[in-house]
Amino acid sequence: MAVCARLCGVGQSRRCRRRQRNNQQDQGSDSDMDEEEEERIVGQRLGDAGGCGGPDRGVATAGPSDAEEYVNRGGFLDRRSTGPPHPQSLVELPPELLVEIFSLLPGTVLPNVALVCKKFRQILNTETIWRRRCMEEFGMKEDLRKMEAGGVSSQDLYVKRVNPRVKSGRFMKLLPDYEHMDYRDVYTHLLHPYRHILGLWQPDIGPYGGLLNVVVDGLFIIGWMYLPPHDPRVEDPMRRRPLFRIHMWESKKATVECMYGHKGPHKGDIQTVKKDEFSTKCNQTDHHRMPGGRQEEFRTWLEEEWGRTLEEIFHEHMQELILMKFIYTSQYDNCLTYRRIYLPPAMPSDLLQPGLFKGTYGSHGLEIVMLSFHGNSARATKLTGDPNVPAGQLTLDVDLSRPVVLPELEQQRNIEELSRLVQGVHEEVQREVEQQANGTPATVRQAAEGACGGASGAEEMEADHAACVDSCQSGPSSSSNPPEALPFILPLGVMARNEVYPRTCRKCFYGTGLIAGHGFTSPERTPGLFVLFDEDRFGFIWLELKSFSLYSRLTDHLAHAHAPNMERFEAMLRNMQSWTS
Repeated sequence: MAVCARLCGVGQSRRCRRRQRNNQQDQGSDSDMDEEEEERIVGQRLGDAGGCGGPDRGVATAGPSDAEEYVNRGGFLDRRSTGPPHPQSLVELPPELLVEIFSLLPGTVLPNVALVCKKFRQILNTETIWRRRCMEEFGMKEDLRKMEAGGVSSQDLYVKRVNPRVKSGRFMKLLPDYEHMDYRDVYTHLLHPYRHILGLWQPDIGPYGGLLNVVVDGLFIIGWMYLPPHDPRVEDPMRRRPLFRIHMWESKKATVECMYGHKGPHKGDIQTVKKDEFSTKCNQTDHHRMPGGRQEEFRTWLEEEWGRTLEEIFHEHMQELILMKFIYTSQYDNCLTYRRIYLPPAMPSDLLQPGLFKGTYGSHGLEIVMLSFHGNSARATKLTGDPNVPAGQLTLDVDLSRPVVLPELEQQRNIEELSRLVQGVHEEVQREVEQQANGTPATVRQAAEGACGGASGAEEMEADHAACVDSCQSGPSSSSNPPEALPFILPLGVMARNEVYPRTCRKCFYGTGLIAGHGFTSPERTPGLFVLFDEDRFGFIWLELKSFSLYSRLTDHLAHAHAPNMERFEAMLRNMQSWTS
């Protein structure tokens, strides 16, 4: 009976038998065969059609009359088909096929699927479904059953405590018992509730800002604070420090722990303030204190932050800035508010791949900036800042429609010659801005060129401009041959934190940099020269300050960080500037 129901693809066998009897009555059949004989004949015909031939039974090819007779007797085979019957609903699919289908659905809709029927609810208890959801939605790669042996990816997450049950004083790793957990619990109680905090964030630490990356790391959700390499090694990789972690205990409840300080993880809390904003709180700030008091805390912080002692920093002004930053940042005790930030979208016409870069900022050390492209403009926004120009401000604004042709190598050494070239473009820009403000028609460039150097000079500048615009609009991916490398050297008298800088460049453009007094007083944009070295490095010469900043790309993989579209990204930039203004 069950064989008939399974092969016919209908409900219970009683309904199948009733349909068979009705068909026989309509055809005028007075057969008095019993129900068992009916099942035997139907099964025999399906077996002959290739549906369920046994090992010791020949497989016969069913003819048209056989298929027609089976359809008339209540089967669901098409007249043109001689194969097995097709299921008429999703419920009739084999369990292994349903597992594959449910594995493709977002985890957020699976609870609704479980409400359809008991069969679906039972199938959704399959670990394969939830394991695939954890891997595809959150990038989880580790096997739960091997998690305790493998641990997590960073040694900073291991905490050694004396086991009170072992009098010998052996140390143990504080990792939960994952043998009794499954992927559904991890998805339901850990990954899904905290999915909104994954990605890049900027902490509200006054002018200093920062870069936090919240990721799924094994069975942990970890908030990593990204720190630039020690000054002036701008091309070294970024440093990371865990600020908090979220993980599962045996009670199937997610636990938040603060990782700040040097005494291991302790109780913490996370609250979602509003969309794209959350806050962290440490419930045991005594874990942040050190036995030697504030002096020991400062020495430890200085070694981690700068890689040196205070005695090794001879510049008095730099010592003041360092001490000021320690006092300001340590008062938060890891009780911070974070706002979401996005990586800039990339366009084919971009001069180079946008993204995050580390840059040298004199006595302020290394800072992180975000390079993005907006038409003919390249902009670098600070993610970390200082008391002069805080985080969130537009540190560089480069006009890609105004190239600067470098002079011969010997003339590049003369700061006056370079200043003359850049200052000429700067004055031209100011005249255009003034005339646009007065409503003058857009014939400014021709007039400016005529005033600066006559027709021949104007033609030369126009030719340089056209060539540059063509090369900029083509984008980095439009040509396999990079631009020809040009010799480059810093002018004499220009200070550089890193003496090792590229000696060739691809292109140079006019731009402005933001400078200000302490406390972001009297901010102004000063002209400078943007120098593109390669796909991963660029520089900026601050002519007024006679200083040079070298920027190197941050190469870390940052998941859940890309902006949905350009509009959202530009709105984020506007919000960042309002946070610190």
